[in-house]
Amino acid sequence: MQGGNYESRAYAVLLLKSMLEVADTLKLASLKHELFAEIVQVLRDQISHQASKTTLQLLINLCPWGRNRIKAIEANAVPVLIDILLDSPERRTCETVLMVLDLLCQCADGRAELLGHGAGLAVVSKKILRVSQVASERAVRIILSISKHSITTSVVQEMVQIGIVNKLYLVLQVDCGSRTKDKAREVLKMLARVWKSSPCIPANLLSSYPE
Repeated sequence: MQGGNYESRAYAVLLLKSMLEVADTLKLASLKHELFAEIVQVLRDQISHQASKTTLQLLINLCPWGRNRIKAIEANAVPVLIDILLDSPERRTCETVLMVLDLLCQCADGRAELLGHGAGLAVVSKKILRVSQVASERAVRIILSISKHSITTSVVQEMVQIGIVNKLYLVLQVDCGSRTKDKAREVLKMLARVWKSSPCIPANLLSSYPE
């Protein structure tokens, strides 16, 4: 992955995925930082659709462990994933990118990276109700993680400005799965005091604000 041409790097990623699928849990949780740096670099270079797909699946398989999440974040995975989300219209790619972001946003550094990216919250919000139920659920989960653990006045204002409030109301009104609705309702309840006073919220929606 480090020094080969595009084709050999793509094969190396496939081989790595096969190897790690049979590795024991202890080894998976103690992989080196350098490995994550190379995985993210392959993703950044977009050497092929298959290599990117395999790399995203690798991150999904490796990032349930907290130490691996930190290593992926330190390898700049979050801005690379956001850039892919901005550029890719493909359903499965959007779903897997949001799955990885959801995992990384379960730790403070991942949330900070997402919020530090100028398009982070906006592109996550944009995927709600536009891609698939899987994408909507993951995007709402990310917003819930931010709301629970990393909320500030400026973040709340950004959520209002980019239309997250209205998106969450829409989630409650359409058929997108009960788990997604529950998470959207939780965010709305959590930030009710601030959002209810915002002029951007249509008056007809205030009467139906979740209690």
